[in-house]
Amino acid sequence: MNQWLDERLNISRLNDKFLRKAFPVHHTYFLGEITLFSLIVLLLTGVFLALSYEPSTRMVPSFLDKTQMVPAAYSSILRINWMPFGDMLRRIHHWSANLMVAASILHMMRIYFTGSFKKPREINWWIGMLLLVFTIITAVTGYSLPYDNFAKTTLGVVVGIVQSVPWVGDWLAQAAFGGKFALDNAYMIPRVYGYHIMLLPAILLGLTGAHMLIMIKQKHTQPQYAKRIAYKKIVGVPLSTQQTPIALMLAFLMAGIVILFAAFIPVHPVEVFGPASDNPVANIKPDWYLLWIFGVLEMIPASAKFTLFGGEIGPEFIGGIVIATLTLLVMLAVPVFDKSKDNLYYSENPTDHPKRLAGGIAFFTLLIVWSVAGYKNDFQWPVAPFWIMTFVGPLVAYFVTIAIVRGIKAFKAADERDVSHAAAADD
Repeated sequence: MNQWLDERLNISRLNDKFLRKAFPVHHTYFLGEITLFSLIVLLLTGVFLALSYEPSTRMVPSFLDKTQMVPAAYSSILRINWMPFGDMLRRIHHWSANLMVAASILHMMRIYFTGSFKKPREINWWIGMLLLVFTIITAVTGYSLPYDNFAKTTLGVVVGIVQSVPWVGDWLAQAAFGGKFALDNAYMIPRVYGYHIMLLPAILLGLTGAHMLIMIKQKHTQPQYAKRIAYKKIVGVPLSTQQTPIALMLAFLMAGIVILFAAFIPVHPVEVFGPASDNPVANIKPDWYLLWIFGVLEMIPASAKFTLFGGEIGPEFIGGIVIATLTLLVMLAVPVFDKSKDNLYYSENPTDHPKRLAGGIAFFTLLIVWSVAGYKNDFQWPVAPFWIMTFVGPLVAYFVTIAIVRGIKAFKAADERDVSHAAAADD
């Protein structure tokens, strides 16, 4: 059978070229695999949830109370919650989405701080950034689907940000959401549902495939220890015989952790918020990975608006579109800032590049400041300190990081001098 298949499919060449590819052995390299495993879990659980979900805003008797008329999408979520393992599937889907976003962010952090975005891997950095962006967009469309009052309020915020685009905002919102934002818009939920289960997963799978093909073609950056073992040689374990069992163990461990989270930590309680209505939920917040945009919107006063060539530029456009886009462009431009001409073979020690390290920490400090600003109204904090920290916080983080790296290098130099003096004394 093997010979028959090899004569037709040339399996031996596949084994030699791909299945024996060497994978570096380092724990940080598993972050990308965790992202991939999370996507697989999301696809599998999403299929089962889609079989019982009804993407419709038509009014039907509630699954729990036949005397109450509710949107069909909301009633189908109630039905899923009462199905055997239905609520468990929703929880697994929810926590896998959070894990995928977290693993993606940590993976990109590893790539950035070790310089693995450098030539020739700039394209894969851009693809990875797009993967992170579309993962977040997919998550946003996902928690709009229950069409409870929280989901409708959230969807209203998203529609408001799209509508804030000068000159074409209303047209964009109606094109994206099938008409005006209203409780009786029969096309809105089906449109969002189509994005969530067809368009966005197709984009994610396409980007993932491209990301992996380029990675296989270019090979991983090697950990620093590989330089000492075999300079400019691929050091690692083969895919088929060693990396695959390691990856399977990691997948089972990840699945076990997600299931534990799902078993003990409830997710979005649709019964508490009730069906979608025209009364928005007060003081809602997005998930943690979008809290920084929410914080920016909280910091910009409602009066910060002006008219330009007949189009109104308001706080939603400034915070939700302009600042978010500039932040994304900064991240996409990271490889452009690098002036290296030679190909990078080995991951770099972050402390060997203090400016890059300090810049990354300053960037994350800025995002943390904006995220904390999202809780401004909860604690009645004034907005002025957050504007001050927006400029001061990253600067302090940058120079403190530079000082710490210099201190580390000074200690290392002192240790090397002590070792050399001790060796000279022994001689």
